Amino acid sequence: MSYFQMGGSSHTGPVARSTRMSYTSSVPVVKAHSISGYRAAPRISSSQMYSVSSGYGGGMGMGGGMGMGMGGGMGGGMSFDLANALDQRNAHMNEKATMQNLNDRLASYLDKVRSLETANAKLERQIREYYEQKGPAVERDYSHYWATINDLKDKVNPVQRLHLCHVKLQTHLRYEHELMMRQSVEADIANLRRLLDQTTLTKADLEMQIEGLQDELAYLRKNHAEELAALRSQLTGTVNVEVDAVPQQDLSRILDEVRAQYESITDKHRREQETWFNEKSAALSKEVAISTETIQTTKTEISDLRRTMQGLEIELQSQLSMKAALENTLAETEGRYSAMLAGFQNTINMLETELANVRASIEQQGQEYKMLLDIKTRLEKEIATYRSLLETEEARPIGGIKHHISMNVVSRSS
Repeated sequence: MSYFQMGGSSHTGPVARSTRMSYTSSVPVVKAHSISGYRAAPRISSSQMYSVSSGYGGGMGMGGGMGMGMGGGMGGGMSFDLANALDQRNAHMNEKATMQNLNDRLASYLDKVRSLETANAKLERQIREYYEQKGPAVERDYSHYWATINDLKDKVNPVQRLHLCHVKLQTHLRYEHELMMRQSVEADIANLRRLLDQTTLTKADLEMQIEGLQDELAYLRKNHAEELAALRSQLTGTVNVEVDAVPQQDLSRILDEVRAQYESITDKHRREQETWFNEKSAALSKEVAISTETIQTTKTEISDLRRTMQGLEIELQSQLSMKAALENTLAETEGRYSAMLAGFQNTINMLETELANVRASIEQQGQEYKMLLDIKTRLEKEIATYRSLLETEEARPIGGIKHHISMNVVSRSS
């Protein structure tokens, strides 16, 4: 609050009048000058104080004081005129100082408003540039990121995937083919084993038959030897007997004929048995050779199939290893792209957070700007009020005040 006081002196006792209009001011009081008359007299002072303040921390104060001293004679008149002139001059100077102070404060507020408007324009320009570079967060579409990620996932080793599928199919077909061949070879081996068993049984049967024929041949030879011995003994016994009879046929010739007949029969049976035995032995030998050759061929085929199966197992293991390596590569690729996607998402979240902070800052500065505009409006209203008060003060009739003061001084002197 600005406080102005002008005082004048007179030869009469002190007379004081105070009119106060308060608007809750916070500006410090400034006292005006005091002018004394030419003669020693009590001081008469009159002051008027006006104070207006703003609720936003800005305050404006105006104080005007007018003091007049009146004494007896010409000295009192000169004191009153001089005091009046000085009061008018001081009032004019105080008015100019007050207006200058108001103008300075208004200029400072306007400078602050202009600086805030400049900062606001700079922020708006930065936001527009950010939107032009990054695009608005509300209308931002992240679908192209997903398309890129899906495209990258689709491009992860397509040839290896196709090759792996082809190898799987080829391995499955080869496995089925080899399984069928194995089942067929196992069936052939089972048939050959049954044939070998049958051949073994036939061979044993033929050996038993040969043994039986050999036993029969030995038995026949034994019987033949016994019969020959009996015939010889009979012939030997009959030679020593001498009878007187008619001469008979030659027994030696008959025995030779019988012997020759039995020997021819024995030779015939022996040759037949030997021929049958040789034929059977040749047939069995041929069958055994064929079976042996078949067994050797089957063993060779089994060995080849085992080697093929081992090769297929090795190839299957290599394909399984390749599959595991490809699966690991796929997992690593998916993990890498998942990490990249997480990084993109973190960047997006950071940008959204930054954008939210920028928006909050813009809103805060907008509120400050509105508050400053309100302050500016209130200051303009205060300035208008000050001007109206000043105009009212200037338009107030000075003569009436002088007459009132003079009457008070005269009444006090009497």
